[in-house]
Amino acid sequence: MKTLVRHGLAVCLALTTMCTSLLLVYSSLGGQKERPPQQQQQQQQQAAATGSAQRSAESSPPPRPEIPAGPRPLEGYLGVADHKPLKMHCRDCALVTSSGHLLRSHQGPQIDKTECVIRMNDAPTRGYGRDVGNRTSLRVIAHSSIQRILRNRHDLLNVSQGTVFIFWGPSSYMRRDGKGQVYNNLQLLSQVLPRLKAFMITRHKMLQFDELFKRETGKDRKISNTWLSTGWFTMTIALELCDRINVYGMVPPDFCRSEEVPGEERI
Repeated sequence: MKTLVRHGLAVCLALTTMCTSLLLVYSSLGGQKERPPQQQQQQQQQAAATGSAQRSAESSPPPRPEIPAGPRPLEGYLGVADHKPLKMHCRDCALVTSSGHLLRSHQGPQIDKTECVIRMNDAPTRGYGRDVGNRTSLRVIAHSSIQRILRNRHDLLNVSQGTVFIFWGPSSYMRRDGKGQVYNNLQLLSQVLPRLKAFMITRHKMLQFDELFKRETGKDRKISNTWLSTGWFTMTIALELCDRINVYGMVPPDFCRSEEVPGEERI
C-alpha cells in the first residue's frame, strides 16, 4: 500500500514538473512571437532615419568656401574727402625709388607684374616704362611736391588706374580747421577730382613715425633738427601694407665711396 502511494506521489510530482516546463516554454515562445513586430518596427524607423539623413546630405548644397575678409583699416591714414581710414593690403609690392639708377635696367615689365607698385612724389612713368614700369598702385607725396603734382596732374593723378595717394606734411600744414595750407589744397583737389583716392597722414601717426625714427637711430628727430624724407615714409608705409617688398633703384650705403668705371652706371 505504501509503495502504491509513493508511486502515485512520484507520478504527480513528475506531471507537475512537466506542466511547469511546458508553461515556461509556451511563455518563452509567446514572447518571441511578440518581439519581432517591435524589433521590425524599430529597424524600419532606424532605416527611415538613415535614409532621410542620406537624402538630406545628398540634397543639401556643398559648403561654400570661406570668403576672405577684406583688408583691415590702417590707422593713421584718413581719406581727404570722407575721413574714412585707408583699407589696403598687398601680398607682393614693388617699391620704385625716384633715382636715376633704373635707367637702361629694363626692369619695367618685371615691376608691372607685381601686385602693387609703389612710387614717390612726382617720379614719372611716361617715356620710362621700359625701365620703371607703367602701373602705379600707391604714390606717397610730400607736402613740398604738391605743386609739381598739380602741374602734371594729367599724368600723375590718373584716376583710371585706381591709384591711392598718401600725402604727408607737418601737422601745421595738415590742420583741418581751415588753417592747414596743404589740407585746404587737398580739399580743393578732391572737389575737382571726386574719384581721386587721396589720403593724409594724421598728426598722431606722424608722432608714431617720430618715435620709430628715435628707436631706429637713437636720435630725437626734433632735437637733432632732422627731416624725414619721402623715401623713409614710403618704406615705412610699405612695411605696413605689404607682405613682401622688392625695392628697385636703391643704391647701397657705400655707393658714393666705391670706384666707378667710366661710362658705366651702376643699377
